[in-house]
Amino acid sequence: MKLPCELVVWYLLPTIRKEFAGYLVEELNMTQKQAAEKLGLTESAISQYLKSKRGHEMKLPKDIKEKIEKSVKQISKSEDDSVMIEEICSICKLIRNHGSLCELHRTNNHNLDNCKVCMEGH
Repeated sequence: MKLPCELVVWYLLPTIRKEFAGYLVEELNMTQKQAAEKLGLTESAISQYLKSKRGHEMKLPKDIKEKIEKSVKQISKSEDDSVMIEEICSICKLIRNHGSLCELHRTNNHNLDNCKVCMEGH
C-alpha cells in the first residue's frame, strides 16, 4: 500500500510540473531551457513533461487547472524561488482538499473506501 505522501511524490508533483512546463512553453513562449531554469529542473525533464512521458497519470479538474495558470503567471514574473515553492505547495494543498488525491489512492488501494486522511488537517 502506498502512503499519501508517496502519491504526492510519484503522481501529484509530476502532474503539477507537467502543467507548469506546458503553460510556460506553450502559453508564455519560453524555451524548454528557460522553463527548466524557472522550475529548477533539467531540459530533459521539461521535454518529458511536454511529451507526456511524466506527469500524465492524474487528471486535474478545471478549477485546479485555473489555479495552476494563475500560479505559473506569478512564477514567471518572479525571480524569487520562494514564490514557486509557495505556489506549488498551495496547489498541492488544494488538490488534497479537493479529494483528487484520495480518488487516486482508492484506485490503487481498494480497502480505503472511507479514508479521508489527505483532506484532514490541511
